[in-house]
Amino acid sequence: MTILTSILGAKAFGFFVFLFQEAAKGDEPTMQEAFTISEMVKNLGWVALTVIIILLIMSMYSIAIMVERYLTYTAAKKQSREFAPRVAQALKNDRIEEAINISDKHKKSHLAMVVNAGLQEFRAHDASSDISGDEIESSKRALQRAIAIKSAEFKRGLSGLATIGSTAPFVGLFGTVFGIINAFTGMKSAESAGIGAVAGGIAEALLTTALGLAVAVPAVWLFNYFTGKVDGFIVEMDNSASELIDYFLKNRTRQLKS
Repeated sequence: MTILTSILGAKAFGFFVFLFQEAAKGDEPTMQEAFTISEMVKNLGWVALTVIIILLIMSMYSIAIMVERYLTYTAAKKQSREFAPRVAQALKNDRIEEAINISDKHKKSHLAMVVNAGLQEFRAHDASSDISGDEIESSKRALQRAIAIKSAEFKRGLSGLATIGSTAPFVGLFGTVFGIINAFTGMKSAESAGIGAVAGGIAEALLTTALGLAVAVPAVWLFNYFTGKVDGFIVEMDNSASELIDYFLKNRTRQLKS
């Protein structure tokens, strides 16, 4: 779905370029001109063109976030799949140093970051003395800090998608309102008061609302999709932290017995 949305965003960018090319032609309208997109663009006012530029910037920004987040989440998922069985085998054999080295090699894995934080704290206590309950709690806090930091990294940029998704329609509507005002102002000064005197202006004004929706809909879709991905990553990190704490407790039990 993310790739499809990026393709649609690229097509929307091409559509924006087409609009500006048509606006730059500047041909004089005729009395019998058709209600085509090119004819509408030629007659757009400066307010509508400003709105289109703003929507273009919002669209490019949202596409950049979509691509960057998609690559980030894909890399995290891929490296975590490689990391999990390797570190599990190392911890099963009580090779903590090896587990830390493995986590250091998977910088983009969210699970590796969490496990590394917990193991580093555990190693510091394990090297100094027997592991106590307070030291287990210290390891828990280290894991919680790592989860909070990684969660914030995963959510970076998503607020921008949410903002674009909620405001782009209103930006387009702003241009539409000004266009309709201009259309009725023109009708007032025209000899004919029929619908034909304002139909063209209203059609041109509604164009900005359509573009606003075209920018907002993919942003909302991708925000919900990526939010679900982040929630899944957080669950995985919480589970890994719990399993690591269980490992620490078992290790402490073995020390007490020995």
